[in-house]
Amino acid sequence: MKHILLAEDEVSVVEFIRRGLIEENYTVSVAFNGSTGLKMALDSSYDLIILDIMLPDMNGLEVCQKLRSNHLLTPILFLTALGTAENVVTGLNAGADDYLVKPFKFIELNARINALLRRANQKAEPEMPSYTNLYVLADLRVDDTAKTVTRSDQPIQLTATEYRLLLALIKNKGKVLSRIDLLESAWDLNFNTGTNVVDVYINYLRRKIDSAAPEKLIHTVVGMGYVLKEP
Repeated sequence: MKHILLAEDEVSVVEFIRRGLIEENYTVSVAFNGSTGLKMALDSSYDLIILDIMLPDMNGLEVCQKLRSNHLLTPILFLTALGTAENVVTGLNAGADDYLVKPFKFIELNARINALLRRANQKAEPEMPSYTNLYVLADLRVDDTAKTVTRSDQPIQLTATEYRLLLALIKNKGKVLSRIDLLESAWDLNFNTGTNVVDVYINYLRRKIDSAAPEKLIHTVVGMGYVLKEP
């Protein structure tokens, strides 16, 4: 049975989530403030952590950063009322794997939990050798075995999310991918999050992939999505 740590200070929210998770056959432990949540996460093993950001005595962003600085790889999902695109990006950059804005429906929370646990299980499985893990478009090269990206033979440093987004684009070069397609590839979600987080990360990629190059490879198709192709 999967064990989830929930760090949330609103009793009504805790009871709503805890009841739903128990019905889904999860074991749930609860922390009502940030410092307790941090201690519990470091002292015990959990399959997933749900963090509110506005927690008493230590906010969720600080808790997340401290967990990642202690090399804790457990999937972390932020559950918070802070819902701007900047809030989402800040949360993801703090080390979270996903971000859900209150108010929310339990069915969506459960879907995101399932997606995070599925991705964590995939990471735990040994990878089979592959001889088709090099993707090339013009002078852009993505080596999915070494997890490296270069353009014009110059290395490009990407975050894990930026890398997954680029990999989805280059695997489908010449094909327009919708925001839902990209959410599914980079965040393992198959529904709209209600934010422009995809657009924000596409802009991050453009700065790193296209800004210094004479030919732009990442293109917007208005009303449809994005495509990686030569001009």
